[in-house]
Amino acid sequence: MADPLLEITNLYITAEDGTAILNGVTLVINRGETHALMGPNGCGKSTLASTLLGSPEYVVTRGTIRYKGQDITELDSSERGKLGMFLAFQYPQEFPGVSVLNFLRQTVEARTSKEISILNLRKLMMSWMDKLDMDSAFADRYLNEGFSGGEKKRNEILQMALLEPDFAVLDETDSGLDIDALQVVAKGVNEIRKERPDMGVLTITHYQRLLDHLQPDHVHILIEGKIVESGGFELVEKLDSQGYEAWL
Repeated sequence: MADPLLEITNLYITAEDGTAILNGVTLVINRGETHALMGPNGCGKSTLASTLLGSPEYVVTRGTIRYKGQDITELDSSERGKLGMFLAFQYPQEFPGVSVLNFLRQTVEARTSKEISILNLRKLMMSWMDKLDMDSAFADRYLNEGFSGGEKKRNEILQMALLEPDFAVLDETDSGLDIDALQVVAKGVNEIRKERPDMGVLTITHYQRLLDHLQPDHVHILIEGKIVESGGFELVEKLDSQGYEAWL
């Protein structure tokens, strides 16, 4: 029996200036499912990702977002985070003066409403940093400052592992990664999925190579703010061979 985790119903979104971006998106993600959202540049993929996590840059003009049965359409980002939602950014921001360790301590405590010792957090971090092929020295570096693209993406997956979300959005996590870094990041995501089998995942990507590793349960094609087709992995293969012309 299906167990809905996230339910997006007839969602219309505009930018702050009123420009229409999403035009009636409906999507249901059940517990334990991994969905992939694909589409050309400018179709609204990252807008949907940001809106799901409560970005004030975008305005929901119609429709609802329900999470674990609760209408969260009006909740802000921090409230959604506490409920167990997570977004791995396409372009992670730098935070000079804030170490990775201290940032994670603050976010884990905000997520769980419980204090965690630096020692216990560092032990947990070291375990996951080893899985993600990250130098242990990264724990004491300023968040994303001077990090390469691959290091930033590994750090996003590290955050995801420690925050233990129930639903995660991966917004073009594979962008800018070489083959080796992509494999490490994908392995990290799969390790988290293994430890949290009920977690729902929405991965947004242009390319088949990440999906070869993640093997999504469902694939959706987004064109001009609308999901024009949904199916299985065969859609990824169709896109790889025919491009988006098949849906235009």
